[in-house]
Amino acid sequence: MKILAVSGSPRKDGNTERLLKTALDIIESHGIQTEFFSLREKSILTCNACMGCEKGPRCILDDDFDPIFNAMVESDGFIIGSPVYFGSATGEVTAFLDRAGYVARKNGNLFSRKIGGPVVVARRAGQNFTVAQLLMWFMINGMVVPGSSYWNMAIGKQKGDVVEDEEGIKTIKDFAENLAWLCKLIKGKQG
Repeated sequence: MKILAVSGSPRKDGNTERLLKTALDIIESHGIQTEFFSLREKSILTCNACMGCEKGPRCILDDDFDPIFNAMVESDGFIIGSPVYFGSATGEVTAFLDRAGYVARKNGNLFSRKIGGPVVVARRAGQNFTVAQLLMWFMINGMVVPGSSYWNMAIGKQKGDVVEDEEGIKTIKDFAENLAWLCKLIKGKQG
């Protein structure tokens, strides 16, 4: 069993990365392998609707997309994290997910029945829309998204601020617990 996390934050060790690593720590504590990817300092071009992905399960654009996408395909599930920029997910996340969605859907719905969900952090507002934006991506790809004790979001502006949001941290931990439980259930390891 393996769950990945992909961070769309340009900040190293920022709040989004901290939330994702908090989730991965919980998942690992259940004996599930994890892997972390950051889109920071990666070249992720925007989809140009060339439909080259109809020829096979890869994007023909030449950048850093394919290794992360392939890891997602090989995983049992994944979490996508983004800070809120002007009320929505970062451009890096949007570019990456547009392409991942096209390649997956054009090649037999490669993410269908995988598990996962979004994790979002903002300074003040925009979390609800961003969670919904990312959640819709998981749903259109036929994925199974477990719930939590609240929406998967936390508050923080400066690096590390998010650890002061006790409810946000609890929400992410509860989400990770549910994700691990679901992963084991689907794999037949839990009753």
